[in-house]
This record gives sequence, C-alpha cells and structure tokens, in this order.
Amino acid sequence: MLDIRAAIRAVREREPSALYVTSCGYITRDVYDLDDRDNNFYLVGSMGMAGPIGLGIALAGVGRRVVVFDGDGSFAMNPGCLPMIAEHRPDLVHVVLDNGAHDSTGGQRTSAIGDPAGLALAAGYAAAHTVESLDELAAADLTATPALVHVRCLPRAHKAGARVALAPQEIVSRFRAGLGVPTHA
Repeated sequence: MLDIRAAIRAVREREPSALYVTSCGYITRDVYDLDDRDNNFYLVGSMGMAGPIGLGIALAGVGRRVVVFDGDGSFAMNPGCLPMIAEHRPDLVHVVLDNGAHDSTGGQRTSAIGDPAGLALAAGYAAAHTVESLDELAAADLTATPALVHVRCLPRAHKAGARVALAPQEIVSRFRAGLGVPTHA
C-alpha cells in the first residue's frame, strides 16, 4: 500500500500539465502543501463533489486532461457521479485515494466502498485500475478515458499540510486566470 502523499506526487509527475480538482479535507491540504499551482482547483468543504466538478471543467472545453483526487469517504458520498462522467467521455482521470479513514474529521473508519474500479467499469468508464504500489500506479494504462485509479493507501502517519490560504473566490479567479479565461469584476 502507498503513502497518500507518495501517490499524489507520482500522479502529479505522471500528469504534469493536467488540471487538478482536489477533494475536501486532508487531500486538498496535502496537494496544497506539496505542490500549489494555479491549475489546482481546491474544494474546501465540498465532500463528494470532486468528480462532478472535474467533469464540469472537462466539459468546458479547456483542452487539457483533468485529474480528480478523491478520498474514499468523499467517493462513497457520491457514487452517482460515475455514470454521469462515463456518459460524457471526458479526458478525466478519477483517482480515489483509499486509506479507509475520514482523516480530517478524526480518523473514523469510512463506509466500505466495495470495488471502486468495478463500480467505475460498471458505470461505463473506459478503464479502471486498483493499485497498491508505485510500480502498479506507473503501469496503469490511462490512455482511454474516463479512467479511475483506486489507490490503496496506508493509514495517515503524517500531519496534514497547511490549510489552503485562499478564499474560494480567489481559488476560482486564480484557476480561471491560469487557463486564460477572463475573470469577472
């Protein structure tokens, strides 16, 4: 099994030009702390919405791959987004970082989510993989999209990164500016 931060780093290295949508909680804080970029769309307090927001960005015609970092708890909140994503066939990679815990609310065990890769395939995703090592993550074929990567992670053994120091409006403005989209006054 992988450390969550090692998995995040590996995906970021593999997909350096992608746009990123991060689930709420410690995953957002980890991405912010490890590699804050204009192309990160941080969801602060929007549990279960990373997939649908990633889909919306992909459908906006930005011409870039979208990578969604979802936690197992957030994924379990909204599996109904899977067929919606599959129907539209976006260039989207949905990464489910599964350590079996709601880290940011005290480490409670998450509800069993069964087989996320199987759920994605049943919903119509073009590809889905379950990985437990950096080698398996690197070997996962992500050319056909949408694709889901279920990353089995170790329990968190490190403190969370810093909280995102941007207001939601600043996150949106910065993300849009990074895409070259005019911002509204």
